[in-house]
Amino acid sequence: MFYHLIYPLSDYLSVLNVFRYITVRAAFAAITAFVLTLIIGKIIIKEFKKRGLVQAVRKEGPKKHTITKRGTPTMGGVALIAAFLISMALWGRFDNSLIHIIYVAVIWFGMIGFADDMMKMKIGSKGMPAKVKLVLQFIGGFGITAMYLYLNGHFEYLTHINIPFIKQPFELPVWVFVIFAAFVIASWSNAVNLTDGLDGLASGLALFVFIAFVFMAYIVGHAKISEYLLIMHVSASGEVTVACAAFVGVILGFLWFNAYPAQIFMGDVGALMLGGVIGTIAVIIKQEILFLIVGIIFVVEVFTVILQVTSFKATGKRIFKMAPLHHHFQLKGISEPKIVIRFWIASIVVLLFTLSTLKLR
Repeated sequence: MFYHLIYPLSDYLSVLNVFRYITVRAAFAAITAFVLTLIIGKIIIKEFKKRGLVQAVRKEGPKKHTITKRGTPTMGGVALIAAFLISMALWGRFDNSLIHIIYVAVIWFGMIGFADDMMKMKIGSKGMPAKVKLVLQFIGGFGITAMYLYLNGHFEYLTHINIPFIKQPFELPVWVFVIFAAFVIASWSNAVNLTDGLDGLASGLALFVFIAFVFMAYIVGHAKISEYLLIMHVSASGEVTVACAAFVGVILGFLWFNAYPAQIFMGDVGALMLGGVIGTIAVIIKQEILFLIVGIIFVVEVFTVILQVTSFKATGKRIFKMAPLHHHFQLKGISEPKIVIRFWIASIVVLLFTLSTLKLR
């Protein structure tokens, strides 16, 4: 809004020229989103408690852990979505197709999560059937990919992917790219949802991913920097920096309430949405493979579930005390805050290592 309404006035007042700079609008988008999340979060914690929108006690998971979470408001992802949309309405550009795609991802995956959360509270603790949820996630993935291809047919590297440490991008046939991109988006949505089991765990890890996105979206969208680093240039992706910065702000604001002991949980409305957006941004800035490395903790959490299920079906034995991995460490007697902080540390180390290797091609 500010870009479209105020920047044109820079012809008369030169100081307003700052609104054309992505870095300036990204910084203000993050600050605005942070403040809005604090305000909205405080309101919904009070309202959700009053309306009984609280965490359902699950049968699975460490017993002591699930009991201590009883009565904590859930669906905090509503605050994330509202703060993000308002912040972007103020600081984003509405003439950028990639931003439209991110909006669709936020709303679609948020709606899936919202329906799942409401089912858990209305008809029991299981919520939406897993197969139905997966189908809806893939529908979202295919729809977002189709929208990306339709709106951005002029992009030079439309169906290419970047492979770390390799100079030349790899082109996929259109039908292969569609399947690949939809799988990436749906998989990320599930990965963040599976990781959302401890106070501040998924939100903190997502924060580091979006910080990396801020840098990568700006680099990929900047012709000279991307050329210097030998990274595929996506001309419209610079504006994605503003959206990623807004997500940094909303997650920081949410961690104010979600840090141990959590005053509110993000619920599936938040977890599925954040994961879907991570997958979407990875696809549209052509960094699908790189962000498997940046988000390695999410990847590990998913694989521990796959290994556990496969092992139990094949041999009747479990590899871990419980999957995902964070519950395994819980059952080994490690405290919840210590697990979360150690996972954060591991994620930060991987993030720094990944960013330090961008020139190695």
